[in-house]
Amino acid sequence: MRRRKSEKKAPFAADARYGSVLVTHLVNIIMHRGKKSTAQRMVYGALDAIKEQSGGQDPLEVFQTALDNAKPKVEVKSRRVGGATYQVPMEVEEGRQTSLALRWIVDFARARKGQPMERALAGEVMDAFKGQGNAIRKRDETHKMAQANKAFAHYRW
Repeated sequence: MRRRKSEKKAPFAADARYGSVLVTHLVNIIMHRGKKSTAQRMVYGALDAIKEQSGGQDPLEVFQTALDNAKPKVEVKSRRVGGATYQVPMEVEEGRQTSLALRWIVDFARARKGQPMERALAGEVMDAFKGQGNAIRKRDETHKMAQANKAFAHYRW
């Protein structure tokens, strides 16, 4: 347990093209070995592809809806009580919800082999927008795990 004040997280700066903090967060998650311009090219290419696939809808709105669909509301955390470890369901705070959803979308886009990252990311976002796909399945698994361990909710502190 920390004895000092918890450190403040620095907020993300808005990106240049869309003026969105979420796009910057996505770029930072995709970025590999400090190559931010390459990550930005991938994200902007994916957002352009989303605009084409969604029939001219605003890609930021599609992305935001997909993110909201993929956000987990509850998760399980391990708590050790008297020599036994329990999976205790906990509500997820807003910042962690966003980070988990973005991470899941990017991880499953990377797992799509045989296509460029722009197209894979656009496909994963469109799947999440429609309420299907791997990120939604992962969210549902997380919720099922929390539901199954609801009996240990009194160990929350």
